[in-house]
Amino acid sequence: MSDPGPVIVLTGTPGTGKSTHAQLLVNESPIPLRHINVGDWVKEKGLYEEFNEEWQSYTVDEDRLLDELEPIVSKGGVILDWHTCEVFPERWPDLVVVFRCDHTQLWERLEKRGYHLKKIQENNEAEIMQVVLEEARSSYPAEIVVELKSESTEDLEANVARIVEWINAWRKDRVAES
Repeated sequence: MSDPGPVIVLTGTPGTGKSTHAQLLVNESPIPLRHINVGDWVKEKGLYEEFNEEWQSYTVDEDRLLDELEPIVSKGGVILDWHTCEVFPERWPDLVVVFRCDHTQLWERLEKRGYHLKKIQENNEAEIMQVVLEEARSSYPAEIVVELKSESTEDLEANVARIVEWINAWRKDRVAES
């Protein structure tokens, strides 16, 4: 049986480039990977309790979300792309990548997306305070959490190349173990 592939969590404040990285990874990975944009998935599958008008966001039903994801994640070969990661059980990811971006640049990206001021401010504060990075570090073993800068096309290309290298090393380790 061939190895199904790793479970990679791409996380970071909204606007740090998670989905763009995920799409490029799917194209460039040496093994097939399925990209799940968890935020879109929650909406499509109705895995939320309510829509918060003030924040223009959904209150996710985490139990239902995890129940839906479990059979997919257990097969491996998946990229989970979401602005938070602590909800995922520690046993799931083989790699957790936290994308970081200068807050001024992040502000501009979120403005272009049409986010309202309060949401831009909250996300910017979260980025400055390293909320997602701290969440990842407190939820998973240090050796699987990687922080990558995501501010330019060069960063994007270097990050994807680095993750592809990691996938190749992951595969070699699996072959060596079997």
